[in-house]
Parts: sequence; structure tokens; C-alpha cells
Amino acid sequence: MPLNDSAVEVIRRQIGKHTEYIFTYKGNRILQCNTQAWKKALKRAGIENFRWHDLRHTWASWHVQNGTSLQELRQLEGWSSYEMVLRYAHLSSDNLKEAASKVSVTISLHPSEGKDIPVSA
Repeated sequence: MPLNDSAVEVIRRQIGKHTEYIFTYKGNRILQCNTQAWKKALKRAGIENFRWHDLRHTWASWHVQNGTSLQELRQLEGWSSYEMVLRYAHLSSDNLKEAASKVSVTISLHPSEGKDIPVSA
């Protein structure tokens, strides 16, 4: 799986902490993440209504909002259909406004006068 530099650095910092596993706690492999300790950390951080699955939506949305194509995103995540990509990847209103402004039209209100009026989004 391709990883960005930040993800690779996180994994590299774990080298040598355990002989077999990447992420451990007190020498034991981590089998689940949604533990009481995790829930307490969310509470301390003021994060409410969080599900691990939300990270998948965030990751996909960040990719699309930063220019990753739907084809690339589909391959990165391993989704078999574009329907799944669209279920997870969401554009922000700023991205949609930017997309809308990519096309402009020039109209002539009075063709006999020869004046064109640009219309922008």
C-alpha cells in the first residue's frame, strides 16, 4: 500500500520497539483501538460522536479536496467501484465554488452593438 511521507515516518519511529509488531502498548500488540483509554482520550480532547470509520471519510475527502483523482483514490483505497469512492469522498463548499468558477461564459446582450459581457460564476 502506498503511504505518504508522514505515514512512513510514523512507522519508522516504531522500528526497534518490538521484534514483530509495529504498534504495541507495554510490549503487547494492539488488537483493538476502540478501547476505554481511547474513549477517555477523545473526551479529554473534546471530540464527540467520533467513530473510527469517520477517519476513512476524512482521508478520502482530504485527497479529493487536494486534487487526487477519483481513479487514484479508488486504487489507493482498493475500492472496486466509483460508487464506493463517492460514498466516502466529499468536496467542501470552497472546492465546489472553485470548480464552478472554472467555466465562464460570454454573452452578447445586444449583438448589434458588438459588446460582449462576461458572465462569471
